[in-house]
Amino acid sequence: MLSIDNDVLAHVQMNTVLGYALVFVGGGLGAAARHAVNRAAAGLGGPGYPAGTLIVNVTGSLVMGLLAGWFASRGEMTTPEVRLFLTTGILGGFTTFSAFALDTTLLWQRHDWDAAVLYAAGSVALSVAGVVGGMLVSRQLVS
Repeated sequence: MLSIDNDVLAHVQMNTVLGYALVFVGGGLGAAARHAVNRAAAGLGGPGYPAGTLIVNVTGSLVMGLLAGWFASRGEMTTPEVRLFLTTGILGGFTTFSAFALDTTLLWQRHDWDAAVLYAAGSVALSVAGVVGGMLVSRQLVS
């Protein structure tokens, strides 16, 4: 029969509870920040255009790239809990690719095909560019 030390079991359970708590709190903070950006960007791009979602996705991708670059080069300086809080928690709550999909679909359903294609292509291309740019900047900062 397999035996697990009670201290090890308690540590694993605490890390699981702590991980969920970190994601919960970080996700709430990220979602609140996303709401603030959406409200601030409401007038950009005209009525019905999801400028806030575009800004959030590109900005979130840039920050994810910065963090990924930092963790890759200086990962020993951060704990797994900090990485979980920042990436899955805050950025997971902040970025909005499910909202992106809905916004694209709504533009398409309104027969605003040019806007839908431009929005979808721009979101993907600029978000990937944001991650690449963030990683490049992060590498320059830590070298």
